[in-house]
Amino acid sequence: MAAAPRPPPFRPLARLSRILSGGTGWKGMVGQVVFAALLAWLAYDIVTNAQANLQAQRVASGFGFLSSSAGFGVSQALISYSEADTYFRVFEVGLLNTLLVSAIGIVFATVIGFAVAIARLSPNWLLARLAAGYVEVIRNLPLLFQLLFWYLAVLAALPNPRQSLSVFGIAFLNNRGFVVPQMLAEPGARVFLVAIAVAIVASLAMVIVARRRLYRRGERLRVWPFVLVLLIGLPLLSIVLFGAPVRFDMPVLRGFNFAGGMRITPELVALAISLSTYTAAFIAEVVRGGLLAVPKGQTEAGASLGLSRGAILRLVIIPQAMRVILPPLTNQYLNLIKNSSLAVAIGYPDLFSVFAGTALSQTGQAVEIIAMTMAVYLAISLVTSAIMNFYGWRIDRSLRA
Repeated sequence: MAAAPRPPPFRPLARLSRILSGGTGWKGMVGQVVFAALLAWLAYDIVTNAQANLQAQRVASGFGFLSSSAGFGVSQALISYSEADTYFRVFEVGLLNTLLVSAIGIVFATVIGFAVAIARLSPNWLLARLAAGYVEVIRNLPLLFQLLFWYLAVLAALPNPRQSLSVFGIAFLNNRGFVVPQMLAEPGARVFLVAIAVAIVASLAMVIVARRRLYRRGERLRVWPFVLVLLIGLPLLSIVLFGAPVRFDMPVLRGFNFAGGMRITPELVALAISLSTYTAAFIAEVVRGGLLAVPKGQTEAGASLGLSRGAILRLVIIPQAMRVILPPLTNQYLNLIKNSSLAVAIGYPDLFSVFAGTALSQTGQAVEIIAMTMAVYLAISLVTSAIMNFYGWRIDRSLRA
């Protein structure tokens, strides 16, 4: 009997040399080392020149300015803020505002984009033409133009607070924003949130168990009644035992403005609408291309099983199309996050506006502020890409199983 082949010896230095040389030998490795050294020298030269120029102009450097008082107000802050707070607090306020409008834009752009893509592939002639017209018009108009249109031509034309447009008498729309009831936490809020979390975790566990049993044994379990009981029963039980989790502070018109409630600024509304509708036009084309990439035989196979058009789309076509959709969809999400910096055109206090704008003009710390702003946008983009890549890996793994 022939002897088993011996495994090749483990030589870490040889493996490292192949990685560095790119498989071209020692000459290639020397070339890469020289190139890396040139890049390091260039970076060092840029940093030293910048420091020398700042010292020559007597401009202070470093991040000590972050602990100084900002001395200016911000029109919208998700956390407590006053003019006496530091520049680092300004940084936090701007970052949270950027994350808020980005999250809202991504959610609504995804929903609108998928709906428009499906409508464009609809056999209904009128619906398909309306969806195509939306895509062609919206994606060919500059985003800044659409932003100014919503802010100046639509929201600024609304009536003043005393003539506000009422929504069932509890919410009011005017040229100063959208005033809605504000939720204030009560002592039972923490228990209510815990009950919701437990219900969601238990429901997901039941769904996973039912799906595994379906794939392994072919047995189908009806778990939706238990999921419904968990999602409704546990929160209701916490309300009965510990009281209401929140109370509502209703807006009331007093004089020339509303008191109480929560005001959503027109800048946020205009930015969220423009980012959502503009990005949705591109997402619609991405989704449409992914759906058309699935072979037509898949649709015919689903129809032969007696599935409805909606079930075929939901259970057969979209799961297979997601592998094609995800990479360009991630790119559109990143574009939306970066396009949120156009908020400076209408005065929405995002990170670029209040930190890289107002704070920079007051402190003169251009290098530090621009570096921090670049690092934040880079970090947000990398985290978004990582989440989408993980989701794509999960989809690919489930389709191969």
